[in-house]
Amino acid sequence: MLRSIFSFPHPVNEIAARLVAGTVAMLAVTIILFDAYYLCFLLTYGFLARVLTGPTLSPAGLLVTKVLLPALGNPTKLVPGPPKRFAQAIGLFVSSTATLLIFWFHLELAGELLVVVLFAFATAESVLGFCFGCFVFGLLMKAGLIPQEVCERCANWQMVPAKESR
Repeated sequence: MLRSIFSFPHPVNEIAARLVAGTVAMLAVTIILFDAYYLCFLLTYGFLARVLTGPTLSPAGLLVTKVLLPALGNPTKLVPGPPKRFAQAIGLFVSSTATLLIFWFHLELAGELLVVVLFAFATAESVLGFCFGCFVFGLLMKAGLIPQEVCERCANWQMVPAKESR
């Protein structure tokens, strides 16, 4: 039971990922425009939940998979999961750093600049389909810094049974 909760989907529905990125962009712009810094906790929790469980415990992931995708007719475009999880981990690092800068060190401008970076990356993913974290993951693969078994999993993602996808 816990293993099924604390797992990340592979492959990942690219359309769902782009919709989740859209919710991240909206949350980030709300934080920026209204100085709603308390929403940084929700932003950070969302990334943490997606790193640990994919959409299972993520408010944005649940909204997308349970409401938005069904309303759109459940469109699907499968892509490898490990790069998307890596991208979520980058988001977790940046959002938690922003939250710490704002609430622990009282450096609102520095924290807000990191939220601007998240907004830019989430917008690029949502609107253009460009995943910065996936791009960096690819560079790390080429440099040999990603373990071989992960590289093989990405290279052979089309052979993964569909039931593993969420």
